[in-house]
Amino acid sequence: MNVLQQNIDSVSAIIKVQIVKADYQEKVEKSLRNFRQKANIPGFRKGMAPMGMIKKMYGKAVEGEEVNKLVTEALFGYIRENKLNILGEPLPNTTEQKEIDFENDEDFEFCFDLAFAPEIKIELSKEDKVDYYNIEVSDELVGKQIEMYAQRLGQPTQFEVVEDRDMVKGNLSEVDENGNIVEGGLSAEGSVIMPSYFRDEKAKADFLGAKIGDKIIFNPQTATEGNEYELTHILKIEKSEVKNFTANVEFVITEITRQVPHAIDQELFDAVYGAGTCSTEEEFRAKTLEVLAEQLKPEADFKFWIDAREVIMNKVGELKFADSILKRWLLATGEAKTEESVEAEYPSMVKELSWHLVKEAIAKANDVKIEEADLNAAAEAQVKMQFAQYGMPEVPADMLKDYVAHMLKDEKSRRSLIDRAVEEKVRETVKGLVTLNEKNISLEDFQKMFEAAQA
Repeated sequence: MNVLQQNIDSVSAIIKVQIVKADYQEKVEKSLRNFRQKANIPGFRKGMAPMGMIKKMYGKAVEGEEVNKLVTEALFGYIRENKLNILGEPLPNTTEQKEIDFENDEDFEFCFDLAFAPEIKIELSKEDKVDYYNIEVSDELVGKQIEMYAQRLGQPTQFEVVEDRDMVKGNLSEVDENGNIVEGGLSAEGSVIMPSYFRDEKAKADFLGAKIGDKIIFNPQTATEGNEYELTHILKIEKSEVKNFTANVEFVITEITRQVPHAIDQELFDAVYGAGTCSTEEEFRAKTLEVLAEQLKPEADFKFWIDAREVIMNKVGELKFADSILKRWLLATGEAKTEESVEAEYPSMVKELSWHLVKEAIAKANDVKIEEADLNAAAEAQVKMQFAQYGMPEVPADMLKDYVAHMLKDEKSRRSLIDRAVEEKVRETVKGLVTLNEKNISLEDFQKMFEAAQA
């Protein structure tokens, strides 16, 4: 058996795997003997059919199977041993491959097309400058965050008059076009609504200022714009029935509940950040500013990485790829793909592939490695970010540990964390290599900058 590499250019080659009878004959004989022992051939006891008959009936099929196994082992063994950095998978060659005739030939040559990753050389230095935006946390933003904490940890309190964002409880009854209750019509006790969520401004306005005992007539379909989830809870009927109910209802208010914000006091400090973290409102505001700044850092890093990518890719220039081989591979491996769709998607695919390979080159050049501690850090950051979105800036240590352990055990989640950890390490490496052109910016202006870029 012989394996030959014929380079076409710097990013493609043809690999030829040459197989002679001596390479596969022994394996074929062994497979046929094993097959004979298990074969049930009419007219013979199990395992007693003549070997000549077995060879005649199954010899060529077994030969083809063993040859294909040898070719696959030789091909991928050669790729591994020679550390060929290929893209996609080897594909059958379409120009030099001769017809394979297992019926008459004993020696075979299999030809495969390979696409190589382009060689990338990039050296980043302090001469390379990338903008980095430090997002400033305003006093107004800190105040709004503290208001959110106080609201979330406030107490539900009963009131007599409906105000915006109150939860209103009452009994509803179906009414006719004249506002009279329909006998035998739909009715529900203890129905709960939040008028501030209504899409119909008139219905919303009718509830504002209403008192316990007041009767308000409105159309649930109009008020919710047909939202099945809301209608199910308001009308207390099955989801499948809500579309059929289009009548008005009379709602008699029995209870008005409002979430009264928590006082800005020690109890709130401890509930948000843990006992002993803050002892004064000034410390509470300082801690909130620190937490917000940390939460905004990923956004600043994201913008930096967008700008850094442009700087780096301009420096690398356009990379050369074995386009025809890669397009064939995409067509062969993509479900429901056509030549037209591959042709249309190829430019964006190459763009992302180029960036991926450049990041790999940076990681290799700077000996970036991922340890278990990096995965733990990535998992912790993700868990904290998720909890922060639900208004929990501080996650209890035991809860954090359990969530992280669960994420690291899940194979799909672990792969995602590895990708994220590599991305973050490469980004931080680039930060240290280039000169950061730091700019202070308000959150509002930062968001406008992104909106303008996407417009």
